Amino acid sequence: MVASTPAPLPPGSFGLPVVGETLNFLFDREFARKRQAKYGPIFKTRLLGRSTVVLMGAEANQFVLSTNMDSFSWKEGWPGTFKELLGESLFLQEGEEHRRNRKLLMPAFHGPALAGYVETMQSLTERYTQKWETLGQFTWFDEMKQLTFDIASTLLLGSEPGNQTTQMSEWFADLTSGLFAPPIRWGWMPFGKAVKARDMLLHHIEQVVKERQARPTQDALGLLVQSEDEEGNRLSLEELKAQALLMLFAGHETTTSMLTSLVMSLAQHPEVWEQARQEQVRLMATSDAVNLEQFRQMPYLDQIVKEIERLYPPVAGGFRGVVKDFEFNGYRVPAGWMALYRIDAAHRDRTIYTNPDRFDPDRFSPERAEHKRADFSLVGFGGGPRICLGLAFAQLEIKLVAAYLLRHYTWELVPAQNLEMTPIPTLRPRSGLKVVFRKRDYAQTQAAAASDS
Repeated sequence: MVASTPAPLPPGSFGLPVVGETLNFLFDREFARKRQAKYGPIFKTRLLGRSTVVLMGAEANQFVLSTNMDSFSWKEGWPGTFKELLGESLFLQEGEEHRRNRKLLMPAFHGPALAGYVETMQSLTERYTQKWETLGQFTWFDEMKQLTFDIASTLLLGSEPGNQTTQMSEWFADLTSGLFAPPIRWGWMPFGKAVKARDMLLHHIEQVVKERQARPTQDALGLLVQSEDEEGNRLSLEELKAQALLMLFAGHETTTSMLTSLVMSLAQHPEVWEQARQEQVRLMATSDAVNLEQFRQMPYLDQIVKEIERLYPPVAGGFRGVVKDFEFNGYRVPAGWMALYRIDAAHRDRTIYTNPDRFDPDRFSPERAEHKRADFSLVGFGGGPRICLGLAFAQLEIKLVAAYLLRHYTWELVPAQNLEMTPIPTLRPRSGLKVVFRKRDYAQTQAAAASDS
């Protein structure tokens, strides 16, 4: 009996010894697209010292995120810098440990808890927009990051906005800058600064955890401290610190990116902006404040948020460790490799999305619904059983901030700035998005709302 010939390894190149194609990957935004054009939707390379397979497209997303999850490990996929800086949190956990902790975290991000977050999100948004109105001209990415961090630290940790949260936001900026940095621990190097920032954050979080254990509260950390699994077990102090650090990281990094891309896109597409504004004007006839009931009456804003997720996903892909040999599209990938699925590949697939490089929220209208042409074709928040736990929290925050801005403010992009999108650690315009910001004429807005009611 003749043994069957094993499937070949994917096409591609491992590049230079040791470093492989890491530098190209980090500094060329078109790295994956160029190789997809040359080799197809699956190719090999060497990144961060490891043999790597890159998988591109909706079918690949479904393979990695759902149907063949058991071939992949989250913990073994991300660089060691991620593991050290983010610790043993839900992000890197697997199997039963992940299922247990995800279940414990779930109440803080869904249902009644979300309803309780709206008022705080709105009051902080009002506070920041008043500040921006006074500033007149500023760099929005930096300001948006402070707003989203204040929202995350207030709702998740129960912090009071002020000097403490400003300091924590600066620590987080150092931490995220070290995620993809060379693991050199000298204090003045990015990774060294990131380790120091992580230690400061964990020290602060430990004090807050101990306070919550002594006096339970209804913020997310308070709920988490009180959560028990089926056997009545609670998370340990170290587990609580790791999960709280992750909640803060995940609770503002990607939201900042999407909100910045959203306000930039509205300024670049005045016809979309006006249609979105008119939707908010109609809702203002019933309530000037953005409330939970109104979120179900914002279909056009929902389309815009989906289009931002598609065209400007905060993160371009996800790493996994290959723990079991698998075959995909006729190619064999051995255990021990690293896998990278590319989010943006499916999002710009011309067989799914019409004119995919164009900003077009109507592609998500009920009539077109282009994302329904293929499963796993919109995966900015992941997909499958491990879809982002904070998805509902992030979407609520993005829509609330956007709705408030549309109702009360207008802005213009400062000319001659560099709006090229840079991807690391999360997507943002290279200039940070410089804008001139001012309040809308309230009387005109109210008159428009009254005429539409």
